[in-house]
Amino acid sequence: MISQEERYLATRNVTLIGVVGNVVLSIVKVIFGVLGHSQALIADGLHSISDLISDAVVMVAAKYSTQDADIEHPYGHARFETLAVVAVAALLFLVALGVLIDAGRRLFEPELLLLEPSIVTLVVAALSILIKEILFHYTIYVAKRISSDMLRANAWHHRSDAISSVIVLIGIAGSMAGVIWLDAVAAIGVSLMIAYVAWSLGWNAVKDLVDTGLDEKQLAEIKNIIESVDGVQNLHQLRTRKMGSQALVDVHILVDPRISVSEGHQIGEIVRKHLKEKVEAIADVLVHIDPENDEKFRPNLDLPLRNEILARLRECWECLAIVDKIENVTLHYLSGELIVDVYLPLSVVANIKEAEALSKRFSALTLEEKHIHAINVFYH
Repeated sequence: MISQEERYLATRNVTLIGVVGNVVLSIVKVIFGVLGHSQALIADGLHSISDLISDAVVMVAAKYSTQDADIEHPYGHARFETLAVVAVAALLFLVALGVLIDAGRRLFEPELLLLEPSIVTLVVAALSILIKEILFHYTIYVAKRISSDMLRANAWHHRSDAISSVIVLIGIAGSMAGVIWLDAVAAIGVSLMIAYVAWSLGWNAVKDLVDTGLDEKQLAEIKNIIESVDGVQNLHQLRTRKMGSQALVDVHILVDPRISVSEGHQIGEIVRKHLKEKVEAIADVLVHIDPENDEKFRPNLDLPLRNEILARLRECWECLAIVDKIENVTLHYLSGELIVDVYLPLSVVANIKEAEALSKRFSALTLEEKHIHAINVFYH
């Protein structure tokens, strides 16, 4: 599993490479757009500057999203990455809107398309496409390696710039060939594609911000892992939510009600361990141990707790000479009733008949306690 430090370094390095590329392209496009008399190339250079804003957002988010949990953020800072995805998606949408508006103007006002472009602008546009596609594929590669939606969003921002340069290339070539409207028509189609990418990235990030759970395939995998753990009889109330590239899981597991607290805890810890080891996206798991399905049985809340019930039981049993010999009392809260296990030393009875008689005596003295379903007496 990739550590937070490794995630930060990978994100920082790929973003810094993007910053260098965007700075160089912005300067080159604007300079050669002016020298080559291409308004489209100048606009494309200004578009590249928007990528610098995107890179800045990613750099800040990468720094904060990989920090460890603290008092103010007990679940960590991964949501900063999700916020960055929303911000980058918003920038993409603005880029798409800008391209659409500009294309519409140039479609109805062809004189705004290009002003006698030179061949050098064609070369610069082609170079921009090549560099931006390299940045896109490299950023996507790193994003997949560290499972970062934030880097995926930034990669698509690189591609939007490449597509913008394709529009410029088509426009320049079309203008040089006499088809002056070709650039505008292509731009409209591409702007819609960029808007779709922005919507997809932004909507998925917003779903994470409102705690949308994992998909059905991931839930099925989680269920199979939990049910494979020895001692788990069933599970319910499985809830998940995403925190950036990570996921948090809450689950109730049903175990044998007669096992010890420590055994139930051990089963829960094994469930937690297996999920974190076998599902890389899972950052933490909260396991609730149930002796019965609390979706069906919830009346136990009306039952008295240990100190109260023991005080009442001792009042019931005070006439028994061996009441002070009781070594332990175990309470089982099941199906809205109490089952009481009493443990006595074997020395208090001489034979099986005395043991059976004493057990019946315990039960008879407890009949008035309406919450108690049964009394079990054990000798050891």
